[in-house]
Amino acid sequence: MTSESTQPGRTRYVLFDVDGTLIDALDNQRQVWRAWAAHYGLDPDEVCSVALRTRPTETFAQVAAGHDPHACLGKLHELEDEDVRSGRYAAFDGAAEVLRGLPPGSWALVTSNYAHRVRGRFLRTGLPAPGLIVDAAAVEEGKPSAVPYLRAAALLGADPGDCLVIEDAPSGVRSGLRAGMTVWGVNAAAAVEGVHRHFGSLREAVPHILAFASGSAAGAGPATRPRTRPPNRR
Repeated sequence: MTSESTQPGRTRYVLFDVDGTLIDALDNQRQVWRAWAAHYGLDPDEVCSVALRTRPTETFAQVAAGHDPHACLGKLHELEDEDVRSGRYAAFDGAAEVLRGLPPGSWALVTSNYAHRVRGRFLRTGLPAPGLIVDAAAVEEGKPSAVPYLRAAALLGADPGDCLVIEDAPSGVRSGLRAGMTVWGVNAAAAVEGVHRHFGSLREAVPHILAFASGSAAGAGPATRPRTRPPNRR
């Protein structure tokens, strides 16, 4: 696990998860999965209980084992694309401020979603357009593998030790830690296991993220470790 101390004068980078971290998409995810369940005649509550804590392929295996997984994924993508066009989205408080406060080229998005959906959601919520997105199509291994975050660092020309990961979910936290990066958790009542710091909301984290990026002491102090809770989201 990496330390939060980096060498003075080195450029620092911030890598953000998207859903649950910058954009509140939980209700949208529920609506999409309920519509997907209705299409296959499945119990929407049961499907949501599985889908919101597993990857889609794992969800299909558990709740729709008798259906073609490729067709299942195709229908899910269709519903997700429609949701980007017509659904209501909200950015978490502080998201626009922190993205606008970071120097260009010093931040990126690392998501298990797809770039065209992320850009659509950013446009809908008014968030600054991302310069770099590492999405599900950009890597062969997704979170919790270290690959997505290491890919983002490589594209930015950054050393992993100079990167701060902002995440809300256990798989993303593990991904950042395995990449050798500093990882802070946000938007949860209790900390995900392993994070160097935990903030109950993104808003609380904003000044610390900006301080980390600037290399000031406020962003690079000793880590705090609140109590942890079992993972309950993807």
